[in-house]
Amino acid sequence: MDISLQKTVVFLFFILIGVLLKVKFQSKDEISGIKKIILNLALPATIFIALLGVKIELELLLLPLLALGLNLLLFFAMPLLLPILGIVKHTSESRTAKLLMPSLAPGLSCFPFVLEFLGKDYLAKAAMADLGNKIFVLIFLYLIAMNWHYNLQSKKSKAKFSKLKPMLKAMITEPVNMFILVALLLLGFGFTMDTLPFFLSETLKKLSLIMTPLVLLFIGLAVKIKRKQFFQIFSLLCLRASMVVLIVGLFVSIVGIQVTNEILLLLSFGLSACSFWPYAHIAAVDSIEDQVPEKQRTFHNNYAITILALSFPLSTILILGVLNSGSFLTAVPNIFMLAGLLFGTGILFPLVNTIQTKLSEQKIKTSVTENV
Repeated sequence: MDISLQKTVVFLFFILIGVLLKVKFQSKDEISGIKKIILNLALPATIFIALLGVKIELELLLLPLLALGLNLLLFFAMPLLLPILGIVKHTSESRTAKLLMPSLAPGLSCFPFVLEFLGKDYLAKAAMADLGNKIFVLIFLYLIAMNWHYNLQSKKSKAKFSKLKPMLKAMITEPVNMFILVALLLLGFGFTMDTLPFFLSETLKKLSLIMTPLVLLFIGLAVKIKRKQFFQIFSLLCLRASMVVLIVGLFVSIVGIQVTNEILLLLSFGLSACSFWPYAHIAAVDSIEDQVPEKQRTFHNNYAITILALSFPLSTILILGVLNSGSFLTAVPNIFMLAGLLFGTGILFPLVNTIQTKLSEQKIKTSVTENV
């Protein structure tokens, strides 16, 4: 079995272990404890190391901008896609999907396969592009999440300035943001992980090592997939993938890219799974709203976990399919055909659901007419 595929199986196996361990974690507080370790230790350490490892190459500065552009296009497109699937506006599910769907997690779902199929040079390009994605998921989505929280939970209409103060306070006191700020300051003064004191760099590295296993175990422990929810989220992920492929197809046709590996890199990066980092923002907001009734909360925690749980395997399948396609996807019409196939798959559930609803309504009308 291919080494990259084996790595994917390992990731999925961790999620399965989490599912099997549910019988040992009866209390929500126990699962919440794992979440707090991730948010307050493992995730900040991982981000800190990632930022201090950044090597900015001037000739590749366009890549982060392209990734950020993709994030923004997906963010503004989500409100158009959600109603198709019956996800009502201004609900916790809608806000959760809008926050998670535009994010990318190339580190888990894309980088191993890019390295295996395209080589180190293209992995470097993917890592450079991820800088734009990191800015989006860590800063932009955090501000969006907190803004939605304060807008929704404010009982009285407050001025923007009065909402800004608690938001800024929350930003400064959040462990992830504190680590980002310190890392950026150290980076500005020329520090790297190698120039930090040994005890500090080793502590951070050890904390970072537990990040991926804990996240995957947490997903397995926390996920509760309902049948209707499964098909709805699967369809949404397919529609998201179709949008990514369409955007890449348009970009390739406009710019005139003809190098096969360049096109495969663009598709693979864009088809990355949803990131855990926006979920970190959701969890932070959720902890603030601990006393708020579940139906009135800003985000839907279980819905977010289900998106993450389904996003990773689907993304892996799509990326492997793309990278194994060879020169087939060099042709722009073939890229658009793939986008259409994914869109058709995504639209199938709402279409069947609509037909079933209309048939049910027709039966009720017929039954009423016969009784009359």
